[in-house]
Amino acid sequence: MKYLIAFFFIASISSIACGYFLDVAYSQKLIGFGVVGLFLVVFPLFSYYRWKDRNVKDYMITKESLEKMREYNNKKES
Repeated sequence: MKYLIAFFFIASISSIACGYFLDVAYSQKLIGFGVVGLFLVVFPLFSYYRWKDRNVKDYMITKESLEKMREYNNKKES
């Protein structure tokens, strides 16, 4: 999966760079496809790849997590 993400990232960045540096009639389309590739392909794939084995509840603020933080701060101050 990470190789697929790296491939799409490099393809998008190279498309943007070619759009800026090459003097062709479709340079704005190259830049646009590169940006669309980054935001609609690379970022969602990267987010899925990084979060697939994690529990979302570990990152949410709940009453239990607030109590743990308070206990930690109380121990730290003592």
